[in-house]
Amino acid sequence: MTHPRSLLAMPAAALALLLPALALAHAGDGGVHEHGLAAGFTHPFTGLDHLAAMLAVGLWSALTQTGRRMLAAPFAFAGLLLIGALLGAAGLSLPGVEPMVAASVLVLGLVAAARWHLGAAASALLVGAFAVFHGLAHGSELQGVPALLGMVVATALLHALGLGVGLRLRALAPAWSRAAGGAIALLGLGLLGRMVIA
Repeated sequence: MTHPRSLLAMPAAALALLLPALALAHAGDGGVHEHGLAAGFTHPFTGLDHLAAMLAVGLWSALTQTGRRMLAAPFAFAGLLLIGALLGAAGLSLPGVEPMVAASVLVLGLVAAARWHLGAAASALLVGAFAVFHGLAHGSELQGVPALLGMVVATALLHALGLGVGLRLRALAPAWSRAAGGAIALLGLGLLGRMVIA
């Protein structure tokens, strides 16, 4: 039988393995524009920052909400992600997009670790604000309705995965959700630190 302490060390070990992937996080618009449903679908998986934030939204929702309220933040994120992507594809550019994306990973990891309870509307507002910046980052790199549709479908799947993990962790000792949220927050801190050093 595995000792509980070694089980708690698993999220930390997983994070250590992921740290080299920080270099794969999106660096902004490099002038490459992707087209097509498949390109849009795979896009959220190509940046650890986006991937972690989308998982964290589902994780936090499952840990702190019940019933239909659990879907408020994921739906808000997906909807405002699409709006941000449409604005980005149309050429809108705001300063600080990448730092805000990294900050979202840190904040969403912290609120999940703390199991911070907000109402469904407040949760949706918080994640929705971050989602606009994620959308602007994606929209500067994706072109066309099929690509944007693929991005939204992938986002929904990542939210669903986060919800599933959160529901499982909710039934376990709080240390597990703290470890999962803490690992995401540490990733966000690392992403922000990389930007400061660069």
